[in-house]
Formats: sequence, C-alpha cells, structure tokens
Amino acid sequence: MREFSVPERVGGFGALAAAGAVIWPTVTAGTGLGIPCLLRTVTGIPCPACGLTTAAVALVRGRWDLALQANPLIFGLAAVTVASGVLVALRAAGVLAPPRPWSSAQRRQTGWAAGLLAIVSWLFQMHRLQPDIF
Repeated sequence: MREFSVPERVGGFGALAAAGAVIWPTVTAGTGLGIPCLLRTVTGIPCPACGLTTAAVALVRGRWDLALQANPLIFGLAAVTVASGVLVALRAAGVLAPPRPWSSAQRRQTGWAAGLLAIVSWLFQMHRLQPDIF
C-alpha cells in the first residue's frame, strides 16, 4: 500500500466534504438536527472554518455566490480536490511516480502557509459575522 502525498490527503478530505455536502441537507431536513460550531457557540467568536459546511453545500448546488460569501476557502479546497483526483489517477495508472517525502523545510513552509491561511480565514469570518466580543 502506498503513501499518499499531502495534496492527495487534502484532496481526499475535500472529496469527503463534497460527499457530506450532498448528504448533509437531507439529514438536517429530515431530522431538524444540525451541528453548530463549538467555538462560536461557547465564545461567540467564529472559528477560521466557520461557514465551510454552508459553502460546501452551496458549491455542490452550483451557488458559487453563496459559497464565496460563506467561506472563500471552499474554492481552494475544491481546486485541490479536483487536482488531487487527477494526480491519484495518474499515479495509479503508472504515468506518475509515487510521491517523495517532503523535506523538513517543505513541511515547515507548508505549516506556516496553512497557519497564515487560517489567520486570513479567521479575519474574514470575524468581518463577516462581526461578533460582539468587546
């Protein structure tokens, strides 16, 4: 069994999110249950991922405008998901070699980029939802 690269793993998460976005509206409509953001429920402060479920549902329904308003990160996740699907298929067909492990510098840079992206997303959510925290 081969190891999956970081983009492939993120793409796998995106594929699960897409499947969940298709199923979730049916579950909530049928049960009336939803899962609120724990951080926002407890503190009133949105998390960097606030709106991702709403954005994913909007995106799979073709409502790009609503997806953008809820959380623009969904477009990056969708792009990585599509690209990693192609990558996995090409590797499975033997067209591309298996992934090589990342160096510690590459892992560190990716960690910093992910952290910066989370901060930008959190600032977007703070602006969008304008919690009354002060």
